[in-house]
Amino acid sequence: MDRFIKIVSYVTLDAASGEGWSDLAATLVSGAGKIRAFYLAVGPDLFDDICARISEFGLVTPQTRVVIEKPIGKDLDSARKVNDAIARAFTEDQIFRIDHYLGKETVQNLMVLRFGNVLYEPLWNSAHIDHVQITVAESIGVGSRGDYYDTSGALRDMVQNHMLQLFCLVAMEPPESLDANSVRDEKLKVLKALKPVARDSAATVSVRGQYRAGATDNGAVPAYVDELQSERSDTETFVALKAEVANWRWAGVPFYLRTGKRLPERVSEIVIAFKPIPHSIFPTEAGTVHTNKLVMRLQPDEGVKQWIMIKDPGPGGMQLRHVPLDMSFADAFDNRHPEAYERLLLDVIRGDQTLFMRRDEVEAAWAWIDPILEAWNTARIAPTAYTAGTWGPSASVALIERDGRTWHEDTL
Repeated sequence: MDRFIKIVSYVTLDAASGEGWSDLAATLVSGAGKIRAFYLAVGPDLFDDICARISEFGLVTPQTRVVIEKPIGKDLDSARKVNDAIARAFTEDQIFRIDHYLGKETVQNLMVLRFGNVLYEPLWNSAHIDHVQITVAESIGVGSRGDYYDTSGALRDMVQNHMLQLFCLVAMEPPESLDANSVRDEKLKVLKALKPVARDSAATVSVRGQYRAGATDNGAVPAYVDELQSERSDTETFVALKAEVANWRWAGVPFYLRTGKRLPERVSEIVIAFKPIPHSIFPTEAGTVHTNKLVMRLQPDEGVKQWIMIKDPGPGGMQLRHVPLDMSFADAFDNRHPEAYERLLLDVIRGDQTLFMRRDEVEAAWAWIDPILEAWNTARIAPTAYTAGTWGPSASVALIERDGRTWHEDTL
């Protein structure tokens, strides 16, 4: 601790004026040739001022990087303005738009699973995959983030960034290499291939919800508006969507996304649901032949499960069972794997942008999200109430069951 304290300097400055910036410049003089990482973990309204001061006081060197936290705008127009403000001080190869979901072990393993094994990639298409589910569930409420969250909502806060990034990694074509721009080029193609949500179909392919008072494992919890100390709010705390990618690989394969607060548990997972076998040779009394699923759990227990059919061991005749081949990272590897931010900030220092969003990715994501927001506002689709501690509005169940499918539940 003593050695650490000796290498730490503290400088107070005003983000919106020139006060204190000369002190920062003087502090950095001795490290002119070293890597500089400016981490803007502040509200986006300060990005322009801070970047302007960094440039004005000559703090940008060839070894400088800037890290930007979300939200990067609240729609396409404001995102462009934020990106323009940052670009006035930094080049694109110096800008690291951070999304902690991309630093999770299972997210990175998704690329290895797909492109490092001959087993899956030949099946990774509409001929073999029935549908894909992406769930990011939180058991907590808005807490101290109420002021921010009420101007954002689940669609902007989670879907536009975290969930669409996961979507891209599932749906993208094999990149030429793991070079940052090769990977991001393929993610951008997915975003551009997303079918727009038309105004007249928004009510059937999307669900908005807002939690009311209920109970969780920790006891009774208040409604969203009570946490805000407000009488009314039209902000959604839950979103479910049905999305489609208009290209050869994914034609006809629906992607179901859902995210929300005050759900029964904290869990993030990607489910690849394969098509059923074309014909069953097994007698009815042997049991149901379930479809194969590949389940990638991002949190809390990172790992991968491949659900398959086997015969129940024993002499009692043919009895079928649906069981997972389970690889828990905690069980499989003894070494500690770093937290997402730990990994991503190390990549910043290394200058590796593979797990960071490029400007055109951010803007393409907003270009798909904006019409959904517009459709909700135009059609006055208000959030449907759901009880805290449940899996959201019943309409989210209907969204997937209309297609003859159900949300995945890990029953083991």
